[in-house]
Amino acid sequence: MDFLTIILGLLFAITLIHGYQLLSSKGKRLPPGPTPLPLIGSLHLLGDQPHQSLAKLAKKHGELMCLRLGFINTIVISSAAMAKEVLQKQDLAFSSRMSPNAVHAHDQFKYSVVWLPVAARWRSLRKVLNSKIFSGNRMDANQHLRGRKRQELIAYCRKRSQTGGAGDMGRAPFRNPVNLAVEHDFFKRIEDPYSDSAKEFKDLVWNIMLEAGKPNLVDFYPVLEKVDPQGIRKRMTVHFGKVIELFSGLINERTEKGKTQDAGTTDVIDVLLKISKENPDEIDRTHIERLCLDLFVAGTDTTSNTLEWAMAESLKNPEIMKKAKAELEQVIGKGKVLDEADIQRLPYLRCMVKETLRIHPPVPFLIPRKVEQDVEVCGYTVPKNSQVFVNAWAIGRDAETWPNPLEFKPERFMESEVDMRGRDFELIPFGAGRRICPGLPLALRMVPVMLGSLLNSFDWKLEGGAGPKELDMEEKFGITLQKALPLMAVPVPL
Repeated sequence: MDFLTIILGLLFAITLIHGYQLLSSKGKRLPPGPTPLPLIGSLHLLGDQPHQSLAKLAKKHGELMCLRLGFINTIVISSAAMAKEVLQKQDLAFSSRMSPNAVHAHDQFKYSVVWLPVAARWRSLRKVLNSKIFSGNRMDANQHLRGRKRQELIAYCRKRSQTGGAGDMGRAPFRNPVNLAVEHDFFKRIEDPYSDSAKEFKDLVWNIMLEAGKPNLVDFYPVLEKVDPQGIRKRMTVHFGKVIELFSGLINERTEKGKTQDAGTTDVIDVLLKISKENPDEIDRTHIERLCLDLFVAGTDTTSNTLEWAMAESLKNPEIMKKAKAELEQVIGKGKVLDEADIQRLPYLRCMVKETLRIHPPVPFLIPRKVEQDVEVCGYTVPKNSQVFVNAWAIGRDAETWPNPLEFKPERFMESEVDMRGRDFELIPFGAGRRICPGLPLALRMVPVMLGSLLNSFDWKLEGGAGPKELDMEEKFGITLQKALPLMAVPVPL
């Protein structure tokens, strides 16, 4: 069979599938949306900033919008009220995940707590995360480790301040959480957090996030799955394999001759191995490895990006930085590194973090959901197998909810009861409902204490003497929302 015949056969198959899908939607009252073109649907409307493009389309078509992206029905939620409808009132119907083809590498979607359907296995893994890994007692017990990481970050900035050089505020904090994840959770110390070893870890996570964030034809045309035309799943297989090999080695170390950590210092692997030994049906070795992979990747890029955006907004708005530094000096004392217990006494700093997450949510569409059956929402039918985007970026910038939504104004939260824990749908950077991010408690501890420590330990200026108005705040879309240009800031000794 020659190449032309294969291409014609594929086109014929694609046309048949497309026609069948259109017929299956006929007669259903779908949410409004742009008229799809043949084969590509509305893919041409996304551009390189889909969160912004879909926010603009929602202003025309509504807070509940339906698009065809290739062969996939896609529902976009763009308001707090509609987010409450699907993430609270009909949470179970919208609780499945639309797993991108990239995470089919090593069948990660079959084992990962991020992608598993809401069933017995998922509940077991979530229970472990909530009660054994992100519980208040566990995080309290490991404060000293996070404190050491803050000291290392401040030491890095202090070296920069002595030479007058700018620090890459995306790169430096990134290494900090990577090292923290490895040491805090797995007692696998990277000798120097700014060494080549740490860079290797950082690059591995970076490559995973890069591949996962790329637009993949297979996600829009599932018929191409076996072909993997862009090679994304193939490259992800290599990256996942390296991480799985790392954790497999650590597990082997623990299981050899019954070796475990000293009493009182058990880490995640010890906890999971104990659960597995007591109840093998609850979690097995493969799930332990894949849960470690989830933890290794999930908390690094998101934490780093949030901290970088917070520092960028501080430099963009000198009066806000001045207020934050004044609060820190009055409550903590000028030049001191914060402890986690200090955060409750720093309301303005907490409001800065809230405002950062409002304008710059780490994952602009959250993690895409999926409906397994037709679901009725506000008089419209969401068709079976539709993927669902909750545009947290658009919700955080909704002018009907937030006065002057593009203005960075922490004061808006000073007298507000709006919370980030999934109860107030105007602000859901970590999601809501049963699939809310399990790492939320750790993030709410790490980000404000790292931001406060940076602001209280140094004065800051932009590289090259640039003024606040010259700071580029363009976004780079991916699975996480990054600054298009890294923030280069110069720490100045106090």
